[in-house]
Amino acid sequence: MNRHLPFVLGCAALALGANAHAQQAPAIDLAGAQARADATVKQMTGDEKVILTHGMMPLPFLPGTKVPEGAVPGAGYVPGIARLGVPALTETDASLGVAWVGGLRKDGATALPSGLAQAASWNPGLLYRGGAIIGAEARAKGFNVLLAGGVNLMRDPRNGRTFEYLAEDPLLSGDLVGAAIAGIQSNHIISTIKHFALNGQETGRKYVDVKIAEGAARESDLLAFQIGIEKGQPGAVMCAYNRIGGAQACASDWALNKVLKGAWGYKGFVMSDWGAVPGVEAAINGLDQQSGEQLDKGIYFADTLKAKAAGDKAWAARLDDMNRRVLTAIYAAGVDKNPARPGGQIDFAAHAQVAEEVARQGIVLLKNNGALPLAKTAKTIAVIGGYADSGVLAGSGSSLVMGEGGPAATRSLGGDGPFAALMQQSYHRSSPLKAIQASAPQATITFRDGRYIADAVEKARQAQVAIVFATEWRTEGADQPDLSLPDGQDALIAAVAAANPNTIVVLETGGPVLMPWLDKVAGVVEAWYPGARGGEAIASVLFGDTNPGGRLPVTFPASLDQLPRPKLDGSDWVEPNFGGDPAPGKDQLHSDYDIEGSDVGYRWFARKGLKPLFPFGYGLSYTSFAARDLKVSGLSASFTLANTGQRAGDDVGQVYLVRRNGAPLQRLVGFKRLSLAAGASQSASVTFDPRLLADWKDGRWTMPAGEYGFALGRNAAELGPVVTIKLPARAWKD
Repeated sequence: MNRHLPFVLGCAALALGANAHAQQAPAIDLAGAQARADATVKQMTGDEKVILTHGMMPLPFLPGTKVPEGAVPGAGYVPGIARLGVPALTETDASLGVAWVGGLRKDGATALPSGLAQAASWNPGLLYRGGAIIGAEARAKGFNVLLAGGVNLMRDPRNGRTFEYLAEDPLLSGDLVGAAIAGIQSNHIISTIKHFALNGQETGRKYVDVKIAEGAARESDLLAFQIGIEKGQPGAVMCAYNRIGGAQACASDWALNKVLKGAWGYKGFVMSDWGAVPGVEAAINGLDQQSGEQLDKGIYFADTLKAKAAGDKAWAARLDDMNRRVLTAIYAAGVDKNPARPGGQIDFAAHAQVAEEVARQGIVLLKNNGALPLAKTAKTIAVIGGYADSGVLAGSGSSLVMGEGGPAATRSLGGDGPFAALMQQSYHRSSPLKAIQASAPQATITFRDGRYIADAVEKARQAQVAIVFATEWRTEGADQPDLSLPDGQDALIAAVAAANPNTIVVLETGGPVLMPWLDKVAGVVEAWYPGARGGEAIASVLFGDTNPGGRLPVTFPASLDQLPRPKLDGSDWVEPNFGGDPAPGKDQLHSDYDIEGSDVGYRWFARKGLKPLFPFGYGLSYTSFAARDLKVSGLSASFTLANTGQRAGDDVGQVYLVRRNGAPLQRLVGFKRLSLAAGASQSASVTFDPRLLADWKDGRWTMPAGEYGFALGRNAAELGPVVTIKLPARAWKD
C-alpha cells in the first residue's frame, strides 16, 4: 500500500506535500514518458541499445581518458543517440551543490550546508528551495543529471559520509530527501536517490557484507528510500558499494529486482556507483547502467552485454528494459525537450541567501547558561581556532562544492593519487571572524589560531567572552577512528574555558562528537558544515539576529560503548585509502545490523535505556516554548505549540509512537516546524504513515489491533503525556 503516489506508479505531481514547498515542480506524465520510451526502444539497433547502458568519467587527469566532445568535466557522461533525438546524459555530483572536481571547469557553485545541517532544520520546504537552486546551477553548467539524494540512515556516527546524509530516522530522512529531489527536478533535470542500500560505513565499503533481516531493513533504511522515492520521484536510483547478504548492492537481485522494481514498482533506472559493478550479471540482477566505467575492472555493459542479448531472449528482453527505464527518466523529467547547456545564467547572490537561510535554520543550540545571545556592545572578544579568520569547514569527497575562486584554505590529506583533490580539508570563503567583527563593530576582537594553547589562553583571559571554533573534518572514503575532536582541540577548549567562564564553543562537525569539556563551557553551538554563507549564519545566531531553531537529526552518544558496535567493523585492518582496500589475504568483512535491527539511533537508545549526550530532536532557543493538547484520531494527530518567551522563534513539534498494546517502543510518526511570535501559539496537524505503526512480516506490513500510545515530545528523550487510542488490525503489501 502506498499512501503517496510515487514515480513508480504514475503520479501527476512531482512535489507531493507541496503546501510545504516554495513552489510547485513541473507535472510528470509518466504514462506518456513510458509510451515514448517503448516507441524509441523499438527503433533502436543492436549497437544503439548499449549506448545508454554505460558511461565514463570525463576527467582528463584519469589515465588513458579522452574527454568526448560535448561532455562537461564532472562525474559522468553517457553519449546520446542523435538519430533518435536522445540527449547525452551529463552527470555531476552531488547533494550539496555542483561539485568542484578540483576546479577543472574554472568555475564555482553555491555550496549548501551539509546534509545534517539541512536535516537539522526539520523543514521540507527549505530543502525543496535548496534543491531547486543547486538543480538550477547544475543545469546552467550544462548538466542534466545531479547525483544527489543521499539518504542512508546514520547507523554509525563515525561514518565518513554522515555529513552528506540526513538523519537516523526513516520518516525525517524520507520526507526531507523527497523534498530536495523534487526541488532539483523542478529544473527539468534528473536527480538520483542514493546509495541503495544499507551503506553504513566507508571502511571496506566495497566489500563489507551487511547482515540484516528483511523486516528490519524494510522498517528502517529501506523505508527511508521508499518514502523519498514516493515524495521526490527521482528519475534514477544509485546503488551502493557494499554487499547485502553476500551480493554486491549493485548486483543484488533482492534489493533491485524484488524490492525496488518489484514490490515498489519503480519505473526509473538504477545506475551504479562509480566502480561498483562486479560483472555483466549485475544487469540480470537489476542494474540498468554502469557508471564511471574506468573505475571497474571491465566495461561490462557494452560489447559483453550486447553479445549476451544477441544470444539469449531473456538477456535481450532485459536489455530492452534497461533502455526503457533510462529513456522513461529522460522523458519524464523533460531532459530532451529542455536541453541543459553550459553558460547559463546563475543568480549567485540569491542562491547564497538560500544557502545562508538553510544554515541559519539548521544551526542547533546545544547548551546556553545565559551567555548567548552575545551583546553587540561587547567590549572585548577573543576568537580562537577553526580557521575562523579564513572560512568555514567543508566535507570532502565527491560532494565537495566550492565557490568561485576555490577554497579559502586547504590542508592536503589525500596523498598524490588522481583523487587527491577530493581528499583536501577545505574551507569556504565565509569568515566567521569577519562576520563577528561586522556584528560587534565597537568591540576589540582578537584572533588566535589555537596552535599554541598558552597563547590562546592568554587572549581568552583578557576578553569578556571567548569563542572557540572547533572543527572535525570528514570525507568520503574514510571513517572516523572515534568521536573526539582532532588536533588536540578538546584540550584547547578545556584550557580556554578554565581561563574564561564565558567560553562559547562553535562546532563545525560532520557528525556527532564527544564533549569532555561540556560542563566547563557557557555555551555550545552546533553549526555543522554551514556552507557558502556559514560565517554570516553563525554570527547571526551568536548575536541573536537569528533565534536558533535547529533540532538534532541524529543522536549524540555519550560514549562509543553506547553504540550497537562500539568497535567499527574492519577498523583494525582495512587500509584507509578512499574506501579501504583489504589487507593481504583478507577480503571478508561482515557487519551485523541485526544487533539493532530497525531500532536505529534514538530507537536503540530507548530500547537499551541509555542516556545520550544529546538526544535526537534536541535543540535550545533564546525563547521558551510549550507543547500541549495532543489529540489523536485514527491516523492523524493535532497539537499546539506556544511561544511562552519574549522573542520570536521556531519550534518543532515531534509526535512519537511510544507504546503498542502495552509494549514500549519509540518511533517518530509526525513533525512540524512552526515560526511563532513572542506570546503566540499555533495549532498543527500531522498524518501518520501507517508503515510507521506497523511491522514488516511475511512479505507484508502488519498492524496488530489494539491500543497505540502517542506522545508529543520536546525531543526523543523528553516526552509529554501519552495519548492512547484503539486501532483495528491491518495488513497490506507495498
